[in-house]
Amino acid sequence: MRNLLIIGAGRSATALINYILKEAKEHNFFITVADADIALAQAKVGSSPNSRAIWLDASKPNDRRDIISRADVVVSLLPPQMHLEVAQDCIALGKHMVTASYVSTQVLRLGDEARQRALVFMNEIGLDPGIDHMSAMQRIDGIRAKGGKVTAFYSFAGGLVAPESDDNPWHYKFTWNPRNVVLAGQGTAQFLKNGRLKYIPYRRLFRQYQLIDIPGMGQWEVYANRDSLLYREAYGLQNIKTLFRGTIRHRGFCDAWNALVRIGLTDSAFPIVGSEKLTYYDLMDAFLGVSEYTGTLKERIAQLIDVAPDSDVIKKLEWLGLFSKRRIKVKNGTPALILENLLLEKWAIKPKDKDMVIMQHIFEYELDQKKYKLTSTLTIKGRDGADTAMSQLVGLPLGVFVKLLMLGKISTTGINIPTMPEVYGPVMEELEQYGVVFSEEEEEITGA
Repeated sequence: MRNLLIIGAGRSATALINYILKEAKEHNFFITVADADIALAQAKVGSSPNSRAIWLDASKPNDRRDIISRADVVVSLLPPQMHLEVAQDCIALGKHMVTASYVSTQVLRLGDEARQRALVFMNEIGLDPGIDHMSAMQRIDGIRAKGGKVTAFYSFAGGLVAPESDDNPWHYKFTWNPRNVVLAGQGTAQFLKNGRLKYIPYRRLFRQYQLIDIPGMGQWEVYANRDSLLYREAYGLQNIKTLFRGTIRHRGFCDAWNALVRIGLTDSAFPIVGSEKLTYYDLMDAFLGVSEYTGTLKERIAQLIDVAPDSDVIKKLEWLGLFSKRRIKVKNGTPALILENLLLEKWAIKPKDKDMVIMQHIFEYELDQKKYKLTSTLTIKGRDGADTAMSQLVGLPLGVFVKLLMLGKISTTGINIPTMPEVYGPVMEELEQYGVVFSEEEEEITGA
């Protein structure tokens, strides 16, 4: 019997649990799902004979360590800031650990200890990060195998709403952590272009977007992710001239989001004391500061953000209800929290809605004194508002990797992300059975 512990039974756990429960009987796995909401954990495991649901407050060290001590492999689906404590427990207790989250600096420092104890700590094996790493490395290694040299790499991804469920002017609904959406891009984006470093600070990020073409789906906007430079070493692209990673959004989104940034509504640094006594109208008026703009509130906000009062941007803000006399429901909230609360209502995915994930990689490479461009694109839709493409594509890679690990098919120890063939080969091969198939177009872009 191989024992798997999954800590956290939230939305991203569903596809993982469903997958691993199907594999449990054949491979003699036993699955424990632990969560502070025991009813939620029980609902996820159902009546499977190879599983159990237990209550766990993961912030209590003794309880957490007791549960971890009984497992062979631990999957942490806790908030990112809690992974370090779980990782330290797994090191001390000699347990393998898997997570879909980004590797933190603190977790990375545990690498030597994990290798010394022959432990596998696999991180960033969800969708983005995860499938992006694996699908990109498949093609980069393929180009290298035939003697090619990658000179430029672009990678874009977005969790979006499917066209048939697109019924609001923002063309967007929440399919992942709303807080991350509201705070996306804060900091300075860094990337390489034609051998030169490029920086875009947050205040300009949503103005300086670019347009891409998705086959059969037209043009989309892409804004730069925070730090593309991290992937030079991870992908073995130290000498590459262009390296850019970005987030995909529908046309018109970035201009409207830039308006929210300029107004100040994405600021998470200060609480608005007594915010529950204000209306959204009051809040917008307050953000005008000591300006000398004239006219209605809409007209004054339009002047503040340099758009016409009848522009699509103002229409999007009005659709959100930001000019209404409706009272704010958040007590002493930061602007970002007030905005998040409003968007949770306006951008909620409905039970019959379908979401959509788009991922695209573009590789430019040289081979035999010729230059080529390879475009690799994935488009996949969810089934409904509960069984989303986002949850499937986060949970399934986790599940497949955990199965391989529990079957002894993973040998790379230490703190890693899934860029090695022994991981991306079998995981991506099995994901094809679930519709994770990239379409590819290749062309020669110049002569010798």
